[in-house]
Amino acid sequence: MARFEVNEVNLAAMGMQSAPGDVFFQLGMMYSTGRNVSTDLVEAHKWFNLAAAKGNRDAARYRQEVASEMTSADVAAAQREAREWLRTH
Repeated sequence: MARFEVNEVNLAAMGMQSAPGDVFFQLGMMYSTGRNVSTDLVEAHKWFNLAAAKGNRDAARYRQEVASEMTSADVAAAQREAREWLRTH
C-alpha cells in the first residue's frame, strides 16, 4: 500500500467522514484480512458498511461475506458501531 493511501486510511479511521468510499473499503479489507492490524470481523463489517453507504460497489458483497462468518450479535454490534461512527463524525 502506498504511503498516500495509508495516510487516507488513517484519516478516515480518525473520523474524516468526507473520505471516499474506497478508503473505507480499504479499512474493511485491512481488518478482514489482518493486514497491518489484528483481524477483526466486527471492524471489517463496520468499514464495509460505511464504504457501501459511500457508494463503493464491492463493499456490500464483502460485507455479506464477512457477515456469513459472524454471529448475529457480532453483526448487530458492527451495525451499531457504523451508526455511532456516522453520528460522531
